[in-house]
Amino acid sequence: VQLVESGGGSVQAGGSLRLSCAASGYTSSSYCMGWFRQAPGKEREGIATIDSDRITSYADSVKGRFTISRDNAKNTLYLQMNSLKPEDTAMYYCAADTARCWLRPDFKYWGQGTQVNVSS
Repeated sequence: VQLVESGGGSVQAGGSLRLSCAASGYTSSSYCMGWFRQAPGKEREGIATIDSDRITSYADSVKGRFTISRDNAKNTLYLQMNSLKPEDTAMYYCAADTARCWLRPDFKYWGQGTQVNVSS
């Protein structure tokens, strides 16, 4: 199982970015997939998950600003991030699991991460 994130970068507050996570080595449609982030000096936190039925869950800190989606035909997970804030600055990771679908950062499979920097 391999997960590769892309789409990170630097943006000003109020801007938007779309992260992608390309999955390979398994059929992602049956997996729960999620986005997590970790800022320097802070613990990794879950921000959004989407299960095999496309039911989504969001952390309060991103609700209404971020949208998680998946394209099973392309084996790709997305995170559309709007109205970005400086506090959204972090390394963003995608993750996948067959046995759990929640915002705790204990998924089985992880990508290497993509950096998002939001300046004020």
